[in-house]
Amino acid sequence: MNIKRLLQPYQAQVITVRRDLHQIPELGYTEEKTSAYVADYLQQQGLSVTTGIARTGVVGLLDSGRPGPTLLIRADMDALPISEETGLAYASQHPGVMHACGHDGHTAMALVAAKILVELKDQLNGTVKFVFQPAEEGPGGAKPMIEAGVMENPHVDYALGCHIWPTIPQGTIGIRAGALMAAASRFKITITGKGGHGAQPHLCVDALETGCQVVAALQRIVSRKMNPLAPTVVTIGRFEAGTAFNVIPETAHLLGTARTFDLDTWQRWPEIIETIVKGVCDAMGARFTCKFVAGYPPTVNDPEMAMRMERIAAQVVGADRAIVPEKSMGGEDMAFFLERAKGCFFCLGAGTEGSSGIHSPHFTFNEEILISGVEMYCRAALDLLGENTA
Repeated sequence: MNIKRLLQPYQAQVITVRRDLHQIPELGYTEEKTSAYVADYLQQQGLSVTTGIARTGVVGLLDSGRPGPTLLIRADMDALPISEETGLAYASQHPGVMHACGHDGHTAMALVAAKILVELKDQLNGTVKFVFQPAEEGPGGAKPMIEAGVMENPHVDYALGCHIWPTIPQGTIGIRAGALMAAASRFKITITGKGGHGAQPHLCVDALETGCQVVAALQRIVSRKMNPLAPTVVTIGRFEAGTAFNVIPETAHLLGTARTFDLDTWQRWPEIIETIVKGVCDAMGARFTCKFVAGYPPTVNDPEMAMRMERIAAQVVGADRAIVPEKSMGGEDMAFFLERAKGCFFCLGAGTEGSSGIHSPHFTFNEEILISGVEMYCRAALDLLGENTA
């Protein structure tokens, strides 16, 4: 069977689906229009469809009618609170919300793969479970969907997902065995001092100054407390303090993220950060609170599955364009699926000279790459659930 020839008629369709979804971006747990579109598309292909999982999640089940393993294909549906500035004819129709991370493309690829695999049903043994999850950008929809039972009935043996990746060249597919993306945690620090007049600092405890010292001290975690051979990031992305030029602030608020590939470090972040904040605040005479959100664990690909998908990628784009991407300090809640099934999260190259990165109001990509993602899913399903798996 010539898979590429079979997929040719679907090139235009995957682009159409992506553009439909691009116009209706929705934030996490509000993906009502998107979920309805996904459910309708799956139902038209004759799949068994369940909606409302973890609020807005959708699952489509393709049962071959023969015994065999279960493959989960996952796509994320949510968008970002960004005002689109691409100028595209099919730009966002929802002010202040944009698909700036490629999730519209991820969903389109999984939907069209579902349609094609229905046609190839007679060549499969077992089940393909198409999972469309909400809230990947936060607070995270994968774990609630797992808690709702999507890894069971039938039990999932393999899990696949894909991310459009502008940091590798267009026309490539990136696959890395082991850790691909970091564990990402969030934290909020509130520092409380004693406010007063800017001309009388000796009568005050300056929360702003204390916060500045906290930021500086936290930056030294990476350079002085972590193994230099183990990538780690601590970033303060927001600092709020003060109301006027001549008032010493009583409170300061710091929001940040801490990222690592090491599970032990990920679990110890509260202890590591609170120890430093406490030391600074004690020295300055300030009080503090620190709230942590553990976030996502590392995204780790099963080595055997990665090797299998690397071979498939060579069939899709050629051996010279199946590459190993650099690790990313970004976080991905695909990690939760990969903790529970042998799986692989692969990267679909979208990088061109001058292209904008993800989470940019200018982000877009050449939609012709999407058919390669569809082909990856179809070939993987045939490989994992093919006739020789019965």
